[in-house]
Amino acid sequence: MGAPRPFEMPDETPPMCLGDRSEEPRSATASAEAPIRIARVLSRLNIGGPSRHVILLTAGLNDERFHSTLIVGREDTHEGHLFDEARAHGVEPIRLASLRRDVHLLDDGRAFLHLFRLFRQLRPQIVHTHASKAGALGRLAARCAGVPILVHTFHGHTFHSYFHPLLSLLFRALERALARWTTRIITISPTLKEELIRYRIAPAEKIAVIPLGLELERFAESDRFRGELRRQLGLDREIPIVCSIGRLAPVKNHALLLQAFVRVLQYRPEAHLLLVGDGELRPRLQAMSDRPPLCGHVSFLGWREDLERIYADVDLVVNSSLNEGTPVAVIEAMAAARPVVATAVGGTPDLIRHGETGWLVPPKDPEALAARILYVLDHPEEATRVAQAAQAFALAHFRADELIRRMRELYLTLLASQEGERACIAHAPEGSLKTSRAISPTRRGQSEKLTRT
Repeated sequence: MGAPRPFEMPDETPPMCLGDRSEEPRSATASAEAPIRIARVLSRLNIGGPSRHVILLTAGLNDERFHSTLIVGREDTHEGHLFDEARAHGVEPIRLASLRRDVHLLDDGRAFLHLFRLFRQLRPQIVHTHASKAGALGRLAARCAGVPILVHTFHGHTFHSYFHPLLSLLFRALERALARWTTRIITISPTLKEELIRYRIAPAEKIAVIPLGLELERFAESDRFRGELRRQLGLDREIPIVCSIGRLAPVKNHALLLQAFVRVLQYRPEAHLLLVGDGELRPRLQAMSDRPPLCGHVSFLGWREDLERIYADVDLVVNSSLNEGTPVAVIEAMAAARPVVATAVGGTPDLIRHGETGWLVPPKDPEALAARILYVLDHPEEATRVAQAAQAFALAHFRADELIRRMRELYLTLLASQEGERACIAHAPEGSLKTSRAISPTRRGQSEKLTRT
């Protein structure tokens, strides 16, 4: 089965936002009988960690207490999709053809209108957006539709290494503006929270850290497939296999890995590199790999659903990214008890304690990366010990049930807080409300300052 047909809403009165609306904002709380309605928005359901994250959340928060709807955009060419995986979890996403990853003014306007109309139809108490484009359009549409609670998850950020510096500056300003409307911001690692604070996106008290939750059991049992991949590729057991899994995109910096692997082959001429994934850089990377000394030592496997069979036969997993949130491929490799070498970017240092659960190297340094790959290949006993510690860490800290429990608690807390504020307003004396509304924040601050003096 493939991706579903795009969903388009019928025409409706265009939204009016950032001003008075004709309707009173609806309460965030539901009646005792009705489930709490959640609309979850992701830019695209491509193969990757954020997509698996939202599938698990949507499936796990669909019960007598919650009703979740997943809304997604369209994938880029060569990205693959996870619609079959979503259906296997009982999730049937609504797909908006106008919602796309790149900036396109006409489609972005259409996506905003479609999201607005969907929110008016679904009437969610919570809209939870994921990733940059869905976060911008989804939060703006939700605010215009009168949704009382807005939540956004940063799975990473695009503040560097993705776009031109001036465009990155614009995106940071946009995220600061959106954060003012957002009830709660979520990051998936402590380091990512620190980066948002450093970029002045939102104050610390508005940001919660909720780590990824994944279904890792199949990776923990990957050893039972040992030997299958090597037989498929015709590689003997003595040949060391280095592997990288992810989109073949600029931010993943596979060119750095190829440069490092040229140096690895000088000392381990029998070594082989596997690149699992696809993307816009595949032709360029294949052209690099077709030249000596890489020729015959690099295999491009495309997207694979049987990653446990990949991990079963590799000796080392490498992540060479310029920027990361919390790299799912690293967590999966750790769960499979495979040693990992990764660049120290984004949330990766929250996963890897150097020399204890893996090894970190500086970004953009092919010599350092090559040296660390050779070290791990030359010290198999240490690599096994570190990989076993990494497996215990991953299985303990990234469970799907823990993710769902923590998100459920957050939603209920936000709902209770919102209803408490409404109750306070409803029972406040009329004069006090008029007074508080008459005093602007600036004047209130001046009054407090005069009182203290």
